[in-house]
Amino acid sequence: MRYLIVAIFIIFGWHLSAQEFQCAVQVVSPQVQGSNKKVFETLQTAIMEFMNNQKWTNDKFAPEERIDCNIMINIAEVISIDEFKASIQIQARRPVYDSNYYTVLFNHQDQDFQFKYVEFEPLVYNPNNFDSNLVAVLSYYANIILGLDYDSFKNSGGTAYFQEAERIVNRAQGARESGWKSFEGQRNRYWLIENILNEYHRPLRQCMYEYHRKGLDRMSDKAEEGRAEIAKALELTRKVHRQRPGSFFTQVFFTAKSDELVKIFEESFSMEKGRVVELLKEVDPSNNNKYEKILSSK
Repeated sequence: MRYLIVAIFIIFGWHLSAQEFQCAVQVVSPQVQGSNKKVFETLQTAIMEFMNNQKWTNDKFAPEERIDCNIMINIAEVISIDEFKASIQIQARRPVYDSNYYTVLFNHQDQDFQFKYVEFEPLVYNPNNFDSNLVAVLSYYANIILGLDYDSFKNSGGTAYFQEAERIVNRAQGARESGWKSFEGQRNRYWLIENILNEYHRPLRQCMYEYHRKGLDRMSDKAEEGRAEIAKALELTRKVHRQRPGSFFTQVFFTAKSDELVKIFEESFSMEKGRVVELLKEVDPSNNNKYEKILSSK
């Protein structure tokens, strides 16, 4: 249904409202001893309600079209009664057209996550202010997921959501918590959105569209044609790699897709396997051992 809705929205600009996420949340604290862990149960419920009940877009998602996502927060340290140091793992997937298969869009761990939370305090997103690092990080990743999802339906279709993520980064420049600033490392929230919106990564965003809409979404009835489109889409990653080898966004893309690519091309013919594996080894050398399995499959 949303395949049609997105097209209608693009053409006519219609605005419909509904919830976008089906988000499961876990807050775990195996390293924390001797504290009141009930607050973590309350935090888990608050985050789940925030992600699932917040209105993030103007589009209508049918229940089966909601973006399936999982958030796991691992509390590493209790700094004070209401302040915590943690990591956050975010995974998101979307359904593939006319199938029961879900494809991973995003699978990312952010180790730089410090936040305050007062038990039973509501989580409220204010698009004009930076009020809470917890809310800012959750809202940032919600918009990253939305941007990737919309990019998978229309070439550069997620720009508005990526721009909102960029605005969150800009508002966070004065925050005392780290993870938002350019000088804090090359693999943080600042650099992820900088990569995504930078012109040199446009071919990778085009790949997101062609990989999913022209490739995966066709594979239920035209497997060979869909696979060929995916192979063609992957050529776009080579353009990015040769300009910016090992870029953060490229790594994020292949973290989500490497296992799926092995499954897709294990079923291919030998010539296509050879071309794809050669390309993948060039653009994603950290997963070379995985891609070797494509060549050894029958």
